[in-house]
Amino acid sequence: MGGLLKRKTTSSSSPPFLAFFFLIFLERSVSVALELDHSKYSQVSSLRLERIQRHLDKINKPAVMTIQSPDGDIIDCIHKRKQPALDHPLLKSHKIQKVPPEMPKVKTVKAEEVKRDYYNATSSNNEERAVIGSRSAWQIWHQNKTRCPMGTVPIRRSTVHDVLRAKSLYHFGKKQSRTGLARQTDAPDVVSGNGHEHAIAYTGTSQEVYGARATINVWDPSIQVANEFSLSQVWILSGSFDGSDLNSIEAGWQVSPELYGDSRPRLFTYWTSDSYQATGCYNLLCSGFVQTNSKIAIGAAISPVSLVSGNQFDITILIWKDPKLGNWWMGFGDNTLVGYWPSELFTHLAGHATMVEWGGEVVNSRTNGAHTSTQMGSGHFAEDGFGKASYFRNLELVDSDNSLTTVQDISTLAENTNCYNIKSSYNNEWGTHFYFGGPGNNPRCP
Repeated sequence: MGGLLKRKTTSSSSPPFLAFFFLIFLERSVSVALELDHSKYSQVSSLRLERIQRHLDKINKPAVMTIQSPDGDIIDCIHKRKQPALDHPLLKSHKIQKVPPEMPKVKTVKAEEVKRDYYNATSSNNEERAVIGSRSAWQIWHQNKTRCPMGTVPIRRSTVHDVLRAKSLYHFGKKQSRTGLARQTDAPDVVSGNGHEHAIAYTGTSQEVYGARATINVWDPSIQVANEFSLSQVWILSGSFDGSDLNSIEAGWQVSPELYGDSRPRLFTYWTSDSYQATGCYNLLCSGFVQTNSKIAIGAAISPVSLVSGNQFDITILIWKDPKLGNWWMGFGDNTLVGYWPSELFTHLAGHATMVEWGGEVVNSRTNGAHTSTQMGSGHFAEDGFGKASYFRNLELVDSDNSLTTVQDISTLAENTNCYNIKSSYNNEWGTHFYFGGPGNNPRCP
């Protein structure tokens, strides 16, 4: 059962020998459990386990309180000043921003028309009209009604098994480096050469961008093999797509059995300042992102999810540069502040972004020589439309005046439209939006 984990103390009246045998039993039980859990891995040396544990000791900070989530996650409530972010060499003297950032102003629509709840239940009709509905269980760990105390931030605890699922300790929590792809000069940073495939919309590179917002419906796509993933996200980009200095800030939802050990969609973030080489990571698996919210756990599972021909559940992601202090903030849902990426982490993004991407990404490892059957979005192609296909709606950009404006012109790209595709459109309810996704392997995508 989910709930607050309480540390039990041994009664002083217990005979010493019983306590001794209990400790022996506990030690053997843990050893057996580790052996069972490790059975699918090659033999793990004690030296490697020591290295992994030292790394985990760095990122799993001492908890003020610990919460057991119904889905098996352990959420540690960490004091704000003890969180992993502040271990970063560039943030040693960083003071957590206490002054609320200046929220972007809305230019093109009335403020009340863009207010979102954490979840928006969308009904199926011809106008694609969003019906706003309050959903209290927007992260699974909230279902037991336990919350982290004020002054702390919830952080999903990482385990030895999380690290062992990665290629190596170095690769734990990191995306693969992106490589070049023949494309027009203003096309986005996408790549199929290393097995990543996309269906995305993107802006041109001739403008200064200070943020973006979009609403994304959440699905639980099937993943063929454990080292593949499927995600839907926003990218904030600046720097050279062909060099080693690309800066990227990312957020959305993701299904990644390798990273999380299950197939649930999870809220995630990512950042890099050197084209995914040495800097940055997912979520809070390295130092960098400063969390300020005590109710949202990055990396925690999202619930409920959309159903084909049923209710559609979506999340709103906002990323923008605070004009006062220059940090890149993340908002979730109805202007709920999650935290920020300090400007010190970046080179190009220390100023502004030059491109925004919205859309889906999967890993195609071509197991047995065939294209993966890992689904993007809902697993349906874009032309299947509302209630079946995955969508991004109400695409907006933040300009130099810190104002949100509806995206007017977007380009779209998908490397292999027989596997995954994308179709954009515009209407009054959803503004600029698009459907995207696909099943992967099929007769036209062998």
